[in-house]
Amino acid sequence: MDYKNAGVDIEAGYKSVELMKKHVKETMRPEVLGGLGGFAGAFDLSGIKNMEEPVLLSGTDGCGTKVKLAFVMDKHDTIGIDAVAMCVNDIACSGGEPLFFLDYIACGKNYPEKIATIVSGVAEGCKQSECALVGGETAEHPGLMPEDEYDLAGFAVGVVDKKDIINGENIRPGDVLVAMASSGVHSNGFSLVRKVFEMTKESLDTYYDELGKTLGEALIAPTKIYVKALKSIKNSGVTVKGCSHITGGGFYENIPRMLPDGVRAVVKKDSYEVPAIFRLMAKKGDIAEEMMYNTFNMGLGMVLAIAPEEVDRAMEAIKAAGEEPYVVGHIEAGEKGVTLC
Repeated sequence: MDYKNAGVDIEAGYKSVELMKKHVKETMRPEVLGGLGGFAGAFDLSGIKNMEEPVLLSGTDGCGTKVKLAFVMDKHDTIGIDAVAMCVNDIACSGGEPLFFLDYIACGKNYPEKIATIVSGVAEGCKQSECALVGGETAEHPGLMPEDEYDLAGFAVGVVDKKDIINGENIRPGDVLVAMASSGVHSNGFSLVRKVFEMTKESLDTYYDELGKTLGEALIAPTKIYVKALKSIKNSGVTVKGCSHITGGGFYENIPRMLPDGVRAVVKKDSYEVPAIFRLMAKKGDIAEEMMYNTFNMGLGMVLAIAPEEVDRAMEAIKAAGEEPYVVGHIEAGEKGVTLC
């Protein structure tokens, strides 16, 4: 008896590392010390000495049950973008710059080519957010997970000067809510998605005129990464007073997280067009509107609170970064929370 007969193939692990090295290399920053394969990822922090009071930010998350979609479609090159996005968007929400990322893949069996494909997506997410992929772990769990399944999670570290932290404390009545478009469902709410639509190849390969693509293509679209857009806003001189990443819990849970006591966010539902995938889902699943807004991003991946006089500059900065902005509402005095009207 040996480890391979027990279900863990060490040689496959070595091959996975070799196959993923080219993808990891593309994410390197000058601060990264050493290469892939050490016991710890090393990152030189001397560059942050110019900050008055550097504060480290961290975020960890996964892709939830969206991975089930990747299994059925046998498409594994974008799920890694989702894992990175869920972490770095939260760091950017606080005004931070993501510095480095580590991934964790648990699988029933290590298929080196599949693992390398997953990591290629992780590397792409790191490139989009300009952070380095400094390490990770691939763990085989024979007997615990089916051989053809895996789970993916990650962890990011970023930095911000304390004076630049976005914490919502200066949000005032009259401030404007500016939002950035999502790419679709992103990585939240897939447990409900999987109740509405059958997760079969036939179902996911079905073309819908209203979507302009197959159901699978619409659902697996990777989560938008907003790091460059938020950096563009900052570089334009605009102050983001509050920032909310619309993830699990939708509008009702996430928007209030950026608000101080005594103010309320008012979102105009007709201020932008809700993407077709959400309208289709609500119709097919007979899901109440309130539940849709309490579960999904409904087409808005990030919502910002900005002073009225800075809205035009913020909109231009967002467009310059390649994202689609909308003015979706305002802040008023009242009990902390959000009103959709």
